[in-house]
Amino acid sequence: MTAQPHPIYNWSFGLLCLSSLLFSASFNMLIPELPAYLSKMGGAGYKGLIIALFTLTAGISRPFSGKLTDTVGRVPVMAVGSVVCFVCGFLYPVLTSVSGFLLLRLVHGFSTGFKPTATAAYVADIVPVSRWGEAMGIHGLCFSTGMAVGPAIGSAITANYSINILFYCSSAFALMSIIILMNMKETVKHKQSFRFSLLKIGWSEIIEWRVFPAALVTLLSYMGYGVLLTLIPDLGDHLGMRNKGMFFMTFTVSSLLIRFIAGKVSDQYGRVKVIKVALLLLVVAFILIGIAHSVTALLFASVIYGIASGILSPATNAWTVDLSDPDHRGKAMATMYIALEAGIGLGALIAGWLYMDIISHIPINFYIAAALTFVAWVYVMINERIRKRTITHR
Repeated sequence: MTAQPHPIYNWSFGLLCLSSLLFSASFNMLIPELPAYLSKMGGAGYKGLIIALFTLTAGISRPFSGKLTDTVGRVPVMAVGSVVCFVCGFLYPVLTSVSGFLLLRLVHGFSTGFKPTATAAYVADIVPVSRWGEAMGIHGLCFSTGMAVGPAIGSAITANYSINILFYCSSAFALMSIIILMNMKETVKHKQSFRFSLLKIGWSEIIEWRVFPAALVTLLSYMGYGVLLTLIPDLGDHLGMRNKGMFFMTFTVSSLLIRFIAGKVSDQYGRVKVIKVALLLLVVAFILIGIAHSVTALLFASVIYGIASGILSPATNAWTVDLSDPDHRGKAMATMYIALEAGIGLGALIAGWLYMDIISHIPINFYIAAALTFVAWVYVMINERIRKRTITHR
């Protein structure tokens, strides 16, 4: 008798992972080249806005994408995110002023405001509850693969061709993501047709307070990622790193290697235990980046960062699903992603404000990131003690 396939390893999940890989590569391949591109346009003082504006609209759109994910359906919302990436790739070569570029970064942010929210809800729909951590780890592995190959491909394309060819390639990757989504089955059983009244958002529809602990940890830990995205291209260039995407490639590969195991561990031993370990590793990684004075030291720090983020990401995603109401998974995931975007955006703004194109200012940014991550670790410890006391008194 032929054994039944594991419920995670099915056609729908495979398509979802491939679509996310292409989507991730689409916008991540631009990251290493945008700081220098903006400087050439005369916007060196606005480097902090490259990430901040992107995450601003991503965060603003989360409540809408969360509501639409629960009503209109997962697949249409995922498609919207990929379509935005596709269109933006063609607009970068057209809007060549600093103001036009920054406006486009604002629009481009809608892509990550829509697709990841619906994707996370889709994963929770098609995977058994006992394997959420593992599933989030596998999907995160694919998304991270896009993060790894994207920057390296982007830098290679720019070096051998041009920045405009890079933008068109970004659109091509997004288009492939869209084509895959067209073959996916919707999982919302009682979906509604889109109407503009669904875009009316009440205060109660913005935040899912059940998942506040996971959202706060996400906010604090991802501020460091905003710092990293803003400053690593310049730091790598200063240290003599030829391919600006190498740091991103290194930390993402190390993240890939740990994600599958980390997801299973969080299913078996609990999200909180895994998150506490990941946060401490993240603190170490930021300190190592801050003190790095060579390419080798920077790449070693990127390995530690990748391991930490590879452990943390699937655990916090699964923790969010654990804490959420099944009927409001879209809103729950949107809340977590609002925190994620806010963290990245704030981190990028702080980095841009403190950096001001002065290399000696870079270390303090990463020490601040380490301190904020440590605050997240303290919060998790306190929150867990309060939870245990509450259970005991019951």
